[in-house]
Amino acid sequence: MSDSDLIKLYSGRILALAADMPLTEPLDHADGSARKRSPLCGSTVSVQLRMENDRIAAYSQDVKACALGQAAASVVGSNIIGRNRAEVEQARDELKAMLKSAGPVPAPPFEGLAVLEPAKDFKNRHASIMLALDATIEALDAVEKTVCA
Repeated sequence: MSDSDLIKLYSGRILALAADMPLTEPLDHADGSARKRSPLCGSTVSVQLRMENDRIAAYSQDVKACALGQAAASVVGSNIIGRNRAEVEQARDELKAMLKSAGPVPAPPFEGLAVLEPAKDFKNRHASIMLALDATIEALDAVEKTVCA
């Protein structure tokens, strides 16, 4: 990896997103929560959420990740309220395809994840970028387990 590749990867937009993390206040009451960790780099994202009518009504995230993971979490946090499980799964699948198989940019409202397109060539960064959506899916799984119990 050359210095110019790193400079391109950590663009001003990615750094701005990483510095402006939304929804970081813990929830008083969460219906589901999850913590995901990237074993490669040690980045972690913890998510709490509250549901209403099968949609995310409240969301909190604690992000300890590289600038790329933070940028992804920032985009997710800015767009997650009001989403249902299918929309979150679609965003996760589209982000994964964009990174791993040159798929298109995720559909609205998660099109802001396009800023991470340059990271497709840096496979060691993919897990950190995926953490916010993976943790959200796991928190949704936790909600379903408590509802079905």
